Amino acid sequence: MLATDSDPIVAIATAPGRGGIGVVRISFGRAGEAAGALIEALTGQALAPRHASYVPFLDGKGEALDRGIALYFPAPHSYTGEHVFELQGHGGPIVLQLVLQRCIDAGRALGLRLAEPGEFTRRAFLNDKLDLAQAEAVADLIEASTEAAARSAGRSLDGAFSRDIHALVEETITLRMLVEATLDFPEEEIDFLEAADARGKLARIRQQLANVLAEAKQGALLREGLSVVLAGQPNVGKSSLLNALAGAELAIVTPIAGTTRDKVAQTIQIEGIPLHVIDTAGLRETDDEVEKIGIARTWNEIERADVVLHLLDARSGMTDDDVTIAARFPAGVPVVRVLNKTDLTGLPAAVTLPGDGAAGSDLREVRLSAKQGDGIGLLREELLRIAGWQAGAESVYLARERHLIALRAAQEHLMLAAQHADQNAQALDLFAEELRLGQEQLNSITGEFTSDDLLGVIFSRFCIGK
Repeated sequence: MLATDSDPIVAIATAPGRGGIGVVRISFGRAGEAAGALIEALTGQALAPRHASYVPFLDGKGEALDRGIALYFPAPHSYTGEHVFELQGHGGPIVLQLVLQRCIDAGRALGLRLAEPGEFTRRAFLNDKLDLAQAEAVADLIEASTEAAARSAGRSLDGAFSRDIHALVEETITLRMLVEATLDFPEEEIDFLEAADARGKLARIRQQLANVLAEAKQGALLREGLSVVLAGQPNVGKSSLLNALAGAELAIVTPIAGTTRDKVAQTIQIEGIPLHVIDTAGLRETDDEVEKIGIARTWNEIERADVVLHLLDARSGMTDDDVTIAARFPAGVPVVRVLNKTDLTGLPAAVTLPGDGAAGSDLREVRLSAKQGDGIGLLREELLRIAGWQAGAESVYLARERHLIALRAAQEHLMLAAQHADQNAQALDLFAEELRLGQEQLNSITGEFTSDDLLGVIFSRFCIGK
């Protein structure tokens, strides 16, 4: 029988492994009327709604498998919006599996089955307990790798992101109504765009959208982080810089060129932003087959980088070999030139801004000593600048790449709408169409217009039990 969104489902809702407490959760779907009978079969008694009861968890012979807390949440006042039952017992893997199997056996006549990944949260979305952005925030909160990311995911789960999107949608709908009313009554000889201040309304919507996109970009940065690749010739201090940024001896450091033969990766935090720092093999011509493989992997990492730190020896600066290396860096990827080993030159740590002598209009140079730690703070600040991070952004909400794609698409449609507005009444139909398309993009974020295929992809990445 094919699984449906109305089947009763069950799963262990706590993380795999041993723990003090383990939770088995049932959402009854279409079998809600039978909830009381199944609960009594599992606990030996009827339960008062939303009251914690200390009960035995009974096997098929009426003997206790475990004892713990049972909770019953009648629909619609539950996480999924359906009748939900939870058994909270001891967190041993064996006892949890016994309780789970007992639930499946006792509910077999109802069609009770094991839940798929994310199915409880999917039902919360389908039953209007959460919108799609909030549902995604559940998984983001679980997976948050920093305190800032966890707080931002909590804001999204609380509906902060969704409220801003809904406000944009409402403003867009209001403007659409004005435009389409004018299209329906062409005999009205008025300049609609002037009388209704359509341009002004659209400009305000576009500014609100730009603000939301800026916050979403920062939220996506908190969720995904930046991939930072350390690149350069051998023995310029890449491994020392990785250790200095991480605050730990992660990479082997010797004066022997070619010590690092493969990448060494470490995730660090700067202002709550995850930075995935990758130390790579030194770039040079070599006959060593193993080193050649490491160099090839270095270029693969550089191709995927969000930021490249091009390390140079501060004593020699930019050599011909460094020029050759820099010429191969992918276009569009920010590059910071890092002049390391200033402790051997007597020069102070500093940042050279564009126009202050650094080659290239956007290229910045940071002078530092990875060995002494001088200038590491300057490099961290430079990475934050490249990331576009705004300090003290308490209102940031966590966002995903699909949210950014939808926001940018909406921004494009509203820009086209503004262009059509400049053509006055001759382009009102095109103005209205671009507003409609922009609204659809915004609605896709919260799930008002979202394909079943996309829902399947989103919820399949959740853990079982959520």
